Amino acid sequence: MALILVIGASRGIGLETVKAALAAGHKVRAFARSAPSIDISDPNLTKITGDARVRGEVAAAVQGVDAVIYAVGATSLSDLLFGTTLFSDSTRALVEAMQGAGVRRLMMVTGAGAGNSRGRINFLYDNLIFPLVLQRAYNDKDIAEDIVEKSGLDWTIARPGGLTNRPATGRYKILNEPKDWRGGFISRTDVANFLVKHLDDATLFGKTPLLVD
Repeated sequence: MALILVIGASRGIGLETVKAALAAGHKVRAFARSAPSIDISDPNLTKITGDARVRGEVAAAVQGVDAVIYAVGATSLSDLLFGTTLFSDSTRALVEAMQGAGVRRLMMVTGAGAGNSRGRINFLYDNLIFPLVLQRAYNDKDIAEDIVEKSGLDWTIARPGGLTNRPATGRYKILNEPKDWRGGFISRTDVANFLVKHLDDATLFGKTPLLVD
């Protein structure tokens, strides 16, 4: 059993990660501005209301945990269309807090097309969907990834493909090598399964796997 802090825990991948971690027997601190809205009652769950961009609030949540899973998502359509600093600001606050607390393990979720996977997915995604819809927000995700990669922590950056609400299959592919990167879809529940299942997987330290079905 580990004590896991999930940043961005109230919806999407973050919420599914909270569920997966509890199901695996871990203790969870669920950190989000809307943490009270998390409709889960479990003695191993602590809900923490906070802003991921505020270092003091993040630092308090990080104290004493064994690992952190960062699953912050865009909070509005304007974040996607006009850009944001949410990802870089919150990542910077988290990395500084983890370094200060001596917490080393970080699992981070960005997305296909982030970092050095940009332009490596497929023609439609790379040339239409990404530049029209995602590029501005992903420019900030690139900064966030760079902060993590230079942090000295034991990090893994997961880059899921197109997200669905389908049930978990457990049959997703973990593509570590750039030559294997491609487009595809994956359920939020399967992403959560990956994050929890590989918390202690040292072979993924310093890796940026792309996740697809």
